[in-house]
Amino acid sequence: MRDLFERILENKGPLGKWASQAEGYFVFPKLEGPISNRMKFQGRDVITWSINDYLGLSNLPEIKKVDGEAALEYGAAYPMGARMMSGHTEFHEQLENELADFSSKEASYLLNFGYQGFMSVIDALVTKDDIIVYDVDCHACIIDGVRLHMGKRFTFMHNDPESLEKNLQRASKMAEQTGGGILVISEGVFGMRGEQGILKEIVALKKKYNFRFLVDDAHGFGTLGKTGAGAGEEQGVQGDIDVYLATFAKSMAGIGAFVAADQGIIDYLKYNLRSQMFAKSLPMVYVKGALKRLDMLRTQPELKAKLWENVNALQSGLKEKGFDIGTTTSCVTPVYLNGSIPEAMALVKDLRENHGIFCSIVVYPVIPKGLILLRLIPTATHTLQDVEETLTAFSSIRERLENGTYKRLSAAVSAAMGE
Repeated sequence: MRDLFERILENKGPLGKWASQAEGYFVFPKLEGPISNRMKFQGRDVITWSINDYLGLSNLPEIKKVDGEAALEYGAAYPMGARMMSGHTEFHEQLENELADFSSKEASYLLNFGYQGFMSVIDALVTKDDIIVYDVDCHACIIDGVRLHMGKRFTFMHNDPESLEKNLQRASKMAEQTGGGILVISEGVFGMRGEQGILKEIVALKKKYNFRFLVDDAHGFGTLGKTGAGAGEEQGVQGDIDVYLATFAKSMAGIGAFVAADQGIIDYLKYNLRSQMFAKSLPMVYVKGALKRLDMLRTQPELKAKLWENVNALQSGLKEKGFDIGTTTSCVTPVYLNGSIPEAMALVKDLRENHGIFCSIVVYPVIPKGLILLRLIPTATHTLQDVEETLTAFSSIRERLENGTYKRLSAAVSAAMGE
């Protein structure tokens, strides 16, 4: 019999094998200082394009005041216990009511964390007789939620209506046999590519097929739509989304999430979401903080306007300089380059140490081999000067990538890793 840990110690996984070269710098980096457009990394001042604080709320004095007062009044523990037992308060209900109103749904329910909450929502909505059809590029929390499903599931090609319809036909035949229903899942904004999900096209298929539609709008909530209510509002189909999910970790600069739907669906989820039924209630400091953040999101549209001024300046500047930013239709700004993982390491080190630019690096297995994705997240706190400095830096690193400088610098790492 094999020791359980033998495999783990022998094979650290496609990312884990780079730990000795990457940890503390490329992964698990330590950014220091107040959350802002400029922070410190290993003692250097850097322009930060890796913080999902879209509206720049995290370090505002009025936000910190509410957070501090809530912490002083309630501490970090209150309320103790799960919502169903002893962790329910009028402020949890108030936040749910305001979130439902803002997202144009009858009701909503708070989730402690987006990741585990979204997994649990999927688990609660379907039985073994039901069929799930989901976009192949959905976030890991959705993939893991689908893995919990004991019935059939099909993926459709990313943002491809024809592929979706083919899979709906397969799912419909199967549902007729099992007596179950169909759940279609997509995202409001896909966090790596920045593309909005084809929500409008999916909704149109409801006329031909009987299914319910769940949308994870983590990156769309607060950034898209006339009021900031998200991708559904942006595309004019919010009312046709049956179950709407969003997190506080992006535009709301906090912890927690929520699910919104018709009252009957929320009533069911309240009593069947295992990740909430058997977990401590969202602490009051986060609830009171979320109420303030939501109020600012509703009443200060200039925050979203400033965000999009920066987004448009960055994305148009990159395109003018010939960079490939894919087909993003959101704030998420991917920059695609060709190169190996060791080259990517050398490139990012150059960006951080010689140009003072800190952005996330994405490589295989998240994206195909031979590609480097530099992911930039503009926020309302960035300035046009930040954009100009970044455009200049990117032009420099592209030249060094193309002339082989990074290949030479990374030769030793490539040899050591067998690349």
